[in-house]
Amino acid sequence: MTNTNLKVAALVSGSLLLISCGSDEPAMPELSFEEALQEKLIMAKAGDVINIPAGVHEITRSLSLNVSGVTIAGEGMDQSVLSFKNQIQGAEGFLVTANDFIIRDLAIEDTIGDALKINESNNVQVLRVRTEWTSGPLSTNGAYGIYPVQSNNVLIDEAVAIGASDAGIYVGQSSQIVVRNSRAEFNVAGIEIENSTFADVHDNIATNNTGGILVFDLPNLPVQGGRNTRVYDNQIFENNTDNFAPEGNIVASVPAGTGLMIMANDNIEVFQNSFTNNDTANVLIVSYLINGLPLDDPNYDPYPEAIYLHDNQFEGGGETPDSEPLALLQSTTGQPIPDIVWDGMLADGKVAEDALCFSETGNTSFVNLDASNGFTQPSFEASAHACNLPRLSEVSLSTTVK
Repeated sequence: MTNTNLKVAALVSGSLLLISCGSDEPAMPELSFEEALQEKLIMAKAGDVINIPAGVHEITRSLSLNVSGVTIAGEGMDQSVLSFKNQIQGAEGFLVTANDFIIRDLAIEDTIGDALKINESNNVQVLRVRTEWTSGPLSTNGAYGIYPVQSNNVLIDEAVAIGASDAGIYVGQSSQIVVRNSRAEFNVAGIEIENSTFADVHDNIATNNTGGILVFDLPNLPVQGGRNTRVYDNQIFENNTDNFAPEGNIVASVPAGTGLMIMANDNIEVFQNSFTNNDTANVLIVSYLINGLPLDDPNYDPYPEAIYLHDNQFEGGGETPDSEPLALLQSTTGQPIPDIVWDGMLADGKVAEDALCFSETGNTSFVNLDASNGFTQPSFEASAHACNLPRLSEVSLSTTVK
């Protein structure tokens, strides 16, 4: 063989060797759905749409997003499901700390903690999202389903929340809020507005919760002074599920069978709602002091004021109250608990009409529980509350629904 042929043979042999070595290298493993989703959330940029395809997608660790201007979009709340049933890490399912955030058309199921927490965010839209704990109402379920907190300009529309051990749809310490066209079922609190201002809660269904809709203001929180909430055109019925909140939680004190409960909030308008067969009471209006809990916040006002009810419909309710004072009242009177229940507590210098005004139909019943005097002299006299208050303004959001 000539030298030239030897050189050619050596080159061919070397090339084959390189090809052979290359083929032995292991291929890069494909990312799982969870890993790919985590990567997309980490690498996201403003304007991105992250799609969640149809199917049940197992997620084992918390998801998080801190980039503004991102949309998370599924194929439908019963088609695109993020299941955290086997979650091994994280305090919640999905944590968002970003502005101009949209999440739509998907479900988040069986998280260890809160399902969807949105913290310190502006311009938030939660559209056609379902959060659910699929084993039913259990104290081991996560606390909150849909949970914007310390946020502004919040829209929750056509959502479904099931099984939360605190609140299914909760907006706390926030402002400019609309919760509409949604359904809350088998939660401790169906829909809760807490320590927030300027909220419209309308055209929702709250049923089979412990309490249908709560409007609370609580002490010892960074944002206080809850006020200016309108609750209207809702169907609030048969919220009679036993309270399954973990002990020590404030909503653990909500009686099973509560339709609407207003605690320590001001300037609340409640109108054109349908209240039906809430076994404790259709409407409870109370001071924070009713709980008998210590109060060590000097800046906190525990009394509700300027509560205005009008044009609501009441049917049934108050048949089996889950409250010692109300059970005693029922035993004494032999009658169901009245439609509107006020604890009777007033700040110094205030009178009854400062707390509550209502202009309902002639057959709407009322009781002042006289809680300040140990419930000793409840009164059914409603004349002091036969007054009108200025109508509150509609909440206007600056976002366009996508």
